[in-house]
Amino acid sequence: MTVVGLDENIFTGLKDTAELVAAEAAGLVRTAWESLRTGSVATKSSDTDVVTAVDLESERLIRARLAELRPEDDILGEEGGGTAGAGVTWVVDPIDGTTNFLYGYPSFAVSVAAQVDGVSVAGAVVEPVSGRRWTAARGQGSWLDGRRLSVSAPESLELTLVGTGFAYDAARRVRQGRFVAELVGRVRDIRRSGAASLELCSVAAGWTDAFVEHGLGRWDWAAGALIAEEAGAVVILPGADGAVGADATFVAASSIAVPLRAALIEAGSGQV
Repeated sequence: MTVVGLDENIFTGLKDTAELVAAEAAGLVRTAWESLRTGSVATKSSDTDVVTAVDLESERLIRARLAELRPEDDILGEEGGGTAGAGVTWVVDPIDGTTNFLYGYPSFAVSVAAQVDGVSVAGAVVEPVSGRRWTAARGQGSWLDGRRLSVSAPESLELTLVGTGFAYDAARRVRQGRFVAELVGRVRDIRRSGAASLELCSVAAGWTDAFVEHGLGRWDWAAGALIAEEAGAVVILPGADGAVGADATFVAASSIAVPLRAALIEAGSGQV
């Protein structure tokens, strides 16, 4: 994908900025995770969709650092909102996997991406507990701690390991459960980590073969989908394929992308 009006040489610098800022926020989140098991908690769309004080503090740190490093850019964050501007817009998830964070389950991350005209051009996903750093710049590949990433190549749909996730809304979660029940007999197995950014990175690393989830926010996929795409994955973003689902995010190894898409549709993905 070509981004019009922007020199691609800038993408490396944007990637470095994303990694730097995400790593600083991940340090804050790691410290809080080690010391907190309960804290100041509010709710968003439902009682199970929690926002911790650490979410807010992490986003404030990211916004402050980006204001110093890239003062002309716009910022869109999960907690603080914002809008996309005419130039570079930073899309921020201060803790992806907040419920995991609250329960002490170590699968959560800080995600920071740079977008131009809604297209991700650079991004970083940093895991506070393990310290792993996933990064990508458009046209330049994706990396895990300096190791070049490449997607898997399963030989058939039956050998495909698929990641997914569920919504906070109970009624939609039931529909997603029915969809997964229809899908699970067609593939090797299903995985769910509770953090979409890390699910997308898992596809990039070949740890899973595909990922599909409905209802993700832009901050959930902005960095991770680019990391998967730059590792060779087929990527379908929300709004691009109504048959899979109007708000579905679909990422898959190219060897099984076509039959998996067909299986998703047959399993009812478009009605989730």
